Amino acid sequence: MTEIKLLIDNEDISATNNRTFERKNPITGKTATIAAAANAADARKAATAAAAAFPAWSKMGPGARRKILLKAADIMESKGAEFGRLVVEETGSTAMWGGFNAHLAANMLREAGGMTTQIQSNIIPSDTPGLMAMGIRQPVGVVLGIAPWNAPVILGTRAIAMPLACGNTVVLKASELCPAIHHLIAQCLVEAGAPAGVVNVVTNAPEDAPEIVETLIAHPAVRRINFTGSTRVGRIIAKLAAEHLKPVLLELGGKAPFLVLDDADLDEAVNAAAFGAYMNQGQICMSTERLVVDNAIADDFVEKLAAKARTLTAGDPSKDNHNHILGGVVNVEAVNRIEELVKDAISKGAKLVAGSGKADGVLMDATLLDHVTPAMRIYSEESFGPVCVVIRAGNENEAVRIANDSEYGLSSAVFSQNITRAMAVAGRIESGICHINSPTVQDEAQMPFGGVKSSGYGRFGSNASIDEFTELRWITIQSGKRHYPF
Repeated sequence: MTEIKLLIDNEDISATNNRTFERKNPITGKTATIAAAANAADARKAATAAAAAFPAWSKMGPGARRKILLKAADIMESKGAEFGRLVVEETGSTAMWGGFNAHLAANMLREAGGMTTQIQSNIIPSDTPGLMAMGIRQPVGVVLGIAPWNAPVILGTRAIAMPLACGNTVVLKASELCPAIHHLIAQCLVEAGAPAGVVNVVTNAPEDAPEIVETLIAHPAVRRINFTGSTRVGRIIAKLAAEHLKPVLLELGGKAPFLVLDDADLDEAVNAAAFGAYMNQGQICMSTERLVVDNAIADDFVEKLAAKARTLTAGDPSKDNHNHILGGVVNVEAVNRIEELVKDAISKGAKLVAGSGKADGVLMDATLLDHVTPAMRIYSEESFGPVCVVIRAGNENEAVRIANDSEYGLSSAVFSQNITRAMAVAGRIESGICHINSPTVQDEAQMPFGGVKSSGYGRFGSNASIDEFTELRWITIQSGKRHYPF
């Protein structure tokens, strides 16, 4: 069991009245973490600390900020085993997933470190004689990052790395489902030498989340917000931010289509589909949710994928049982929703070709449904679990139509041995990300990451996010005497 407090001004402090809440291991039911339960006053204290640290941090040279970010990356990698343990205990996922999270998150810190010297200004030609006009990018102030539990190290780090590189200070509102993981991310930066107040972490009981979020967004020092999570909550965040005229970067839900055209390499497609659909029990915003398969090769593809899916069973990752690839779904409520979606689909004619469609507690084997139609809830609703569906298409045009028949638009994939054809199809898919002959689930620190439609707006990643976390100012210098009309 892990105990954590709020992190404010580089100090671990108790919440008001020493309030705490428990996060339980979703598989065993045992207490994984006891965390400080902040109230609104505690949240304001964190934002105020970040505001006080902003002037010095924003004026710090890019090399000094880079040094801290790079050192934090090394510290994060050195704590890979600890992150892995916490991922198993707090989220029920596997140590493999935790290790991957720590590795990619460390790379995000390194990439952010490299970006400190890429925040560039420019000279803009002016029609006014003797006037030099400049577009100058400056840090904005305090950035609020709100991160989820499903890729906890990656997404918690992503919420703060580039804001820090751009010269902002940050408040990370930790997920109620992985408070210790998000606290440990900030601790890496503190150990690396981040000055007091530059990185602050607020943890809160689930029932207090709305008040904490509203308080932080309303705080006058908070100038930017980034949120990764569900589309339902993203709409709430966007509305709150709009009320205060504060820009927000949203990376929300997904229903990723994976198009298998009639000339695809089926073995490659099957391997990529299995990885994209079932990695981390399908609890990734990019997870392959819809396999849109050409009728001409659908029977062969389904047979091959079903055989592979049947080998992907779930078990308790804390028992180090290498017979199981999958860990647990995050909670019973999520399991109930997934089972309802499967039951609805089967009742309307879908064929269950892998898995039982049921869970043992929160452990659910890889599940595959064939012959899914728009009449079924799972056709359009995000399952966010170890379930994938096959939707058969008569031709390429119908496959594209089905891919776009969704409110979401985050990740997608197209499999074809004709790259020219695949590129043309990718260009017609409404998504922020599209991969040809590779899975819907992939991420690299230097890539522009984000979606369209109900999957959100704005981009995380490398120089694409400099625009999100800086203010572009127009500054001029007049030389010589200027003529005025009066």
